Order: sequence, then C-alpha cells, then structure tokens
Amino acid sequence: MKVTEGFLAYVLDQLAQWEGVYTKKMFGGVGLFYEGLMFGLVYNDSVALKVDLSNQSKYIAAGEAPITVFKTNTPLPSYYTVPGSVFENASDFVSWAKESYQIQVQKL
Repeated sequence: MKVTEGFLAYVLDQLAQWEGVYTKKMFGGVGLFYEGLMFGLVYNDSVALKVDLSNQSKYIAAGEAPITVFKTNTPLPSYYTVPGSVFENASDFVSWAKESYQIQVQKL
C-alpha cells in the first residue's frame, strides 16, 4: 500500500481549504484524519473515503467499489475509492471528505 510523497502532497493540497486535516502512517498507507477521527485512506497512490448507507450509493453510481487491501486483496467495504472527477475538483473532494468525517462523528 505504498504512497509516494508527491501523491500525498497532492491529496493534502486538494484538502487544503479544510483546515486541520492531518495524516498518520498506518498499515503501509496513510490515514486522513480530522479532530482525531479517520475519514480517509491513501494507499497505492489512490485515495478512499469512509462510506456507509448514507453515501455509498453515490460511489457505486460513479462506478467505484470498496478498496482491497493487503496482499490478499481483502475488500474493505467501509472505504470506497474516490471518483477521479471528484478528486480533481478540490471543492467536491472536500465536500465528500466532510461527509465521510460526519459518518465517523455519528458513531461516537
């Protein structure tokens, strides 16, 4: 789940308008956090966000699927890859990321 520094820098640049986002290395990837809660994961130079029934359908409609992790390609159904059109538009990406963060907040 290697992440290049350049790709991670781009992810953080896309999230720059949302102050307070930070990262932590984990499981060979990098977790995206806000106020202590992980809402996204950067891995293999791609990015995934937390999903649940409130937002999963829009990922599926965009042709995205759960990420697969580790050498076994085990699906991680609570994280879906972000559509390229969303990722390339910083405002859209931040909006989707904030939805994922709210999923984590609601679990508290």
